[in-house]
Amino acid sequence: MLHDRVLVRPEGPEGDRRTNGGILIPDTAELSRRCIWAEVVAVGQNVRSIEAGDRVLYEPEDRSEVEVRGVLYVLLRERDVHAVASERVGDGSGSTGLYL
Repeated sequence: MLHDRVLVRPEGPEGDRRTNGGILIPDTAELSRRCIWAEVVAVGQNVRSIEAGDRVLYEPEDRSEVEVRGVLYVLLRERDVHAVASERVGDGSGSTGLYL
């Protein structure tokens, strides 16, 4: 990875989704803008606050998809990440593990 780039693997199911009530929503349906959680796979040398293994929250419109060996990854800039959930943040005394 170069500069301020972050390579992430999106969490959650790909394709069709099903609501709690059992309604099937096709993957082509336009949903409200929702941020997505992803696991960080690799980071560039200029990334300051994110490490591999962290979970990050990003907006789906701010992404570039890339497929490596049949696995879909998303390439982001560090500034496109909205939040990081990490075990290493804080000492665990009442901290949520989230920081912006």
